[in-house]
Amino acid sequence: MKYLLLFLISFNTWAFDLTHKSYNDLLKKVVSRRGNQTLVDYKGLKKDPVVFNKYLGELSRVKRSEFSSWNKNDQLAFLINAYNAFTLKLIIDNYPVKSIKKIGSFFSSPWKKKFFKLFAEKMSLDQIEHGMIRANYKEPRIHFAVNCASIGCPNLGPFAFTGPKLDQQLNESSRLFVQDSEKNHFKNNTLYASKIFKWYGGDFKEKFGSYKGFIAGLITEDKKTQELIKSGKIKTQYLDYDWNLNEK
Repeated sequence: MKYLLLFLISFNTWAFDLTHKSYNDLLKKVVSRRGNQTLVDYKGLKKDPVVFNKYLGELSRVKRSEFSSWNKNDQLAFLINAYNAFTLKLIIDNYPVKSIKKIGSFFSSPWKKKFFKLFAEKMSLDQIEHGMIRANYKEPRIHFAVNCASIGCPNLGPFAFTGPKLDQQLNESSRLFVQDSEKNHFKNNTLYASKIFKWYGGDFKEKFGSYKGFIAGLITEDKKTQELIKSGKIKTQYLDYDWNLNEK
């Protein structure tokens, strides 16, 4: 009876680790950098998924009531990490694969596939990104934090997002993406931009006036060029998006 009582007390007092320590340690092991690009050791993760699967289980165990009790930064960090972790799961469940776009079918994209549980519901990646993050937090910098397992995507960092560091982490993720000349650059009065800004440019309007207003301060230090980009009196060309797997 004594041991049963201790078990019940332990079970009922479980709380999610908002430092995401196990996931942070895992990312340090499986994510490496080559130039401006981070790459993932999917083969190694698939071979030894014990720690990863435990973290996924902890994500799925969180109840809406617990999630709602957290501050906004902790909530957003949780959702970003959940999106990225379940994307990793999608890849290793279908590995080897050349591109995330090869997963799914003609009628169902990988982002609409319901393959994990969150808040006791079967969910898809789209539900996290569009139904929760974009709908409820109005934070355009998340586009440089969520990772689609592709070379053209903003990098998956070798760290977990956390509430106390979220603003700093989002700023750094944004800077690294915008300043990667293979994904964004300004030359001869033309802004060569990632298609992320074509797809989600409207998300930057409220905070920055436009996505060009957001890019300007990051892509160059020259004040005149910044003002020119902000003015919109430039040509814009969207670069091809590389959907090849971001594999080590």
